[in-house]
Amino acid sequence: MNPHEEVARLLTARLLELRAHLAKVASELQKPLSADSEDRATELENQEALEVINKTETTEIRQIEAALKRIFAGSYGTCSKCGEPIDPRRLKALPTAATCVSCS
Repeated sequence: MNPHEEVARLLTARLLELRAHLAKVASELQKPLSADSEDRATELENQEALEVINKTETTEIRQIEAALKRIFAGSYGTCSKCGEPIDPRRLKALPTAATCVSCS
């Protein structure tokens, strides 16, 4: 049994949640814009916000996938830069952390 099984379970649940939300965001971004200029301006603002959400959530997905790879490879909790253990408090606060505080 992997000592980080619970973390993997939580990260996997978050990953599924993010992927479902990103599918909705992508769907919204695909919608055609209104012909009305006032509506179009509002829709463009909304699209900009959705693009920021898309970028942020895509980054989080990559971080989660990398953390899951480390968990299954047995290197989770070890700093990818210096090789020292990552403080468990840091991992609790930021489960996707790949580096210790000193190397961040």
